[in-house]
Amino acid sequence: MLNPHWLRSFTALVEQRSFTRAARHVGLTQAAVSQHIRYLEEQFGALLIRRVRSLELTPAGAALLDYCNEIDEADKRLRSKVSDAEADKGVVSLITPESVGLALYPLLLTLQQEHRGLIVCHRFATDSDVLDAVLRKQYELGVVSFEPDDARLASEPLADEPLELVVPAGIDVQNWSDLERLGFIDHPDGVAMAPRLLAQRFPGNPGVRTVPQRGFHSEIALVLEPVARGLGFTVLPRHARQAFARADAIRIVDCGTPVVETLRLIHRAEWPLTARASWVVSQLRKRPPFTRGSVVVGSG
Repeated sequence: MLNPHWLRSFTALVEQRSFTRAARHVGLTQAAVSQHIRYLEEQFGALLIRRVRSLELTPAGAALLDYCNEIDEADKRLRSKVSDAEADKGVVSLITPESVGLALYPLLLTLQQEHRGLIVCHRFATDSDVLDAVLRKQYELGVVSFEPDDARLASEPLADEPLELVVPAGIDVQNWSDLERLGFIDHPDGVAMAPRLLAQRFPGNPGVRTVPQRGFHSEIALVLEPVARGLGFTVLPRHARQAFARADAIRIVDCGTPVVETLRLIHRAEWPLTARASWVVSQLRKRPPFTRGSVVVGSG
């Protein structure tokens, strides 16, 4: 790597167009600046054409100036990433399950509108993929539906998200056999979510795996389409149901006391969150549905 002092002398000389002014600019003697330019020219050949009262860059000099500018821009990007001075500017990266993401992403976009220097990178993923992405430092923040037991991860409660049993409109569900006739529309977290809610509504049931599977979709926002067409039932978080446009085509089965998942915000435990991430989290906590003590969505 080139000596940064040599490069500083070179860029000062290009800007000031004078060895005397360049030396004054960098706080060195004129002889020192001349020596730095000589060291660079020994490696790259002539960098400057010296004329009376002016300097002209050679092609090698222009290439070296581009290199110096690239280093300067990289330095600025680095300082921006680690600086706490402007918490509402720069990139914040977040990976979440799709359901809570459907509630989070509009809020993140609103923050971007209010703070144009903020850049949001958000991805939907399953709980296991969220853990992996945060551990690999691909995303700074993640949201999962359980408390991780990995010492490399710090976690804190974010909100509670109720689960719902959703059937086609007009279908009356009284017994487990009604669900068996309908069949199950699965999604990536479906088999994990369903037992907790179904055990409350149908105690002693033989388990959702005994119910015929009528379909599967990896996008939770689309799972309700086959339900709306009468092809089966599903269990999913309330916000995914509320995001479905055809509300009149589905029905929520009353399962008594709500069964909720406590969503937890996670990040690497070995170092503190960046100022940007901390600021974004604080802003989200001021806005429904993530204010303290709230569930992810309302009951409507």
